[in-house]
Amino acid sequence: MQFAQDRAQLDARWKHLQREAHPDKFASQGAAAQRVAMQWSVRINEAYQRLKDPMRRAAYLCELGGAPIQAENNTAMPAAFLMQHMEWREAMEDAADVAALEDLMHDVQQAHTTALQQCADLIDSAHDLSAAAQQVRGLMFIEKFLRDIETRMDHLDAS
Repeated sequence: MQFAQDRAQLDARWKHLQREAHPDKFASQGAAAQRVAMQWSVRINEAYQRLKDPMRRAAYLCELGGAPIQAENNTAMPAAFLMQHMEWREAMEDAADVAALEDLMHDVQQAHTTALQQCADLIDSAHDLSAAAQQVRGLMFIEKFLRDIETRMDHLDAS
């Protein structure tokens, strides 16, 4: 499996598999067959959720390739990344209005896009899953920070 995926093909495959495994399709075969179909349906949904989200897909591929993310106990990040994150955090705390936060969000989203592309290159081209796993950990930080910006925007909107 590779990181690059055609979203339309992924969606079409998911729909096809869901139709094939739908429990109603097995109604004439009894309750046991319907339970198995339900289990397959749940697994198909879980796989689809993992594969349609680029960061989760990257993490899955890293783990499949023997480079687990281990985000809970491996939070080491390059100094430049940490400095950038601190600058973003300060900018968020200093933002006096939603417009300033929107500008910051735009910058962080661009960094997210760049990091995701680097992750894709590390997986599909360089086949460096250890480096990709570190990139995924960075993406996790960035996505959390994007949620923090949204929360701060909500608070400024409410006041």
